[in-house]
Amino acid sequence: MPALGFDLLRIAAQTLRGEILGFRFRCPWKTVPEAGPRESLEYYLYSDSLDWSDFSLDPSGVPRTWSRHTGSVYWAGDIAWYGLVNLGHYLRNREQQHLDIFLNQVDWLEEHAVLREDGAVVWHLDFDYPEVPLILKKPWISAHEQGRVISALVRGYRVTGRARLLELLRKSSKIFGLDVEYGGVRARKDGYVFYTEKPGTPSPGILDGFLVSLLGLYDLLVETGDTNVSQLFQDGITGLKHFLPLWDYRNKWSWYGNRGYLSSPCYHNLNRLQLASVARVSKERIFMDYARQWDLDRLSVFDRLEIYTAFQLTKNACRLRNRTWRVFANSSAHTNSAV
Repeated sequence: MPALGFDLLRIAAQTLRGEILGFRFRCPWKTVPEAGPRESLEYYLYSDSLDWSDFSLDPSGVPRTWSRHTGSVYWAGDIAWYGLVNLGHYLRNREQQHLDIFLNQVDWLEEHAVLREDGAVVWHLDFDYPEVPLILKKPWISAHEQGRVISALVRGYRVTGRARLLELLRKSSKIFGLDVEYGGVRARKDGYVFYTEKPGTPSPGILDGFLVSLLGLYDLLVETGDTNVSQLFQDGITGLKHFLPLWDYRNKWSWYGNRGYLSSPCYHNLNRLQLASVARVSKERIFMDYARQWDLDRLSVFDRLEIYTAFQLTKNACRLRNRTWRVFANSSAHTNSAV
């Protein structure tokens, strides 16, 4: 335990140093306007300068993601993400190695798809995860993971034409039509639908996961033309219009989660760019209005100082309020004992 305590202090110090000294108003992502049509292999975001330091490739070339909560584990959404970025590289430089990397991730996702008794195809997260005030117990599912995997497999099907991928895709939307208490990712609040990244957390939860799931459902709708998927997508769009003001900080920035704390700059930009992509495919002007309000180029020096200060205050207030060091100490001890 003393060694564990030292490790936790070291990680905490690194985290705080990164948040305080490493706070930068920039992001490596850019939107891809060609993404969306059935004939396109592009994904909605692309970057050629990502930091993969939290990734480690297993012997088969599939990434495992490290965090202090879980150690190195497989996140299906991160595997899909890694594949989609490499597909983006291939589309720009036509180097076969990048297409091979993408298809390798598609193979892994196909192999690890789980067909449930209710007929839903899901990608499990086979580890416990602390999301204060609860701990998600393995195996659990996420709208974020499901949405990202759907987008990857849609493009995998377009490249390979494998019938098995289309079969999995047709069954992958079922969990969006099931409420959380019935094994799905649909949550309801005020009569509106929300697809949740962390099932069981207060609604409306995390904007990023909601947006990723909507883009995945749109890809699935374009590929299959399924009317049920169309309704799921529209229900989500209606919910997003209702909930979006809850994620807005003074027409300048986005909140993480249920107003837990302000988003970090890169995370905020991810929200903004994904929201712009949802605006484009849904043709909802209100989403683009928010995306423009959240543009970093609009921020004055005083706005940036305000956001930096508010982020530091809200993030550390959240830590104190939820005593996250206790949760993370318990999860780290569990992880270490399981290794």
